[in-house]
Amino acid sequence: MTRFGECLQHVLQHENGFVLNPHDPGGATNLGVTKETWERWVGRPVSVDAIKALTVEDVTPLYRDKYWDRPRCGALPAGIDYVVFDTAVNSGPGRAIKFLQEVAGTTPDGVLGPRTLAAVEAIVVPDVINAYCDKRLAFLQELKTWEHFGRGWGRRVLEVRRTALVMAAV
Repeated sequence: MTRFGECLQHVLQHENGFVLNPHDPGGATNLGVTKETWERWVGRPVSVDAIKALTVEDVTPLYRDKYWDRPRCGALPAGIDYVVFDTAVNSGPGRAIKFLQEVAGTTPDGVLGPRTLAAVEAIVVPDVINAYCDKRLAFLQELKTWEHFGRGWGRRVLEVRRTALVMAAV
């Protein structure tokens, strides 16, 4: 299994099933993919029933392209790739990379380039994972929707941290 496949399995543990929560600005969502995101991906409007019918096989190419390849997670060390990938899914690829750049001390422009990669390589991987997860949690705690989703988000960040640290140790 590739690192993408392993990381996707972990992400989907958090992004499983259909959800239509009135407090969630994402609206109808299945397997972590919102109706709006899926419509952009397929290039046409889709029904809520179409979102309910999504399968892992359907969404895997979207996850690979938008949340793994575009933020260049495959260029990152094991464990860091997962925290960036999971954040890209949850908060967008640009923000995910900016968090990494802030942790690495490079200019947070949302583009993972050679300076950021070099800066990340110069830091001990568990230190990057821990600082990144701390930054992510602080960001989530500032969102208006924290009161509705904070408990789950906090648990997710804790589980992502634990899993990423195990991945980094292998």
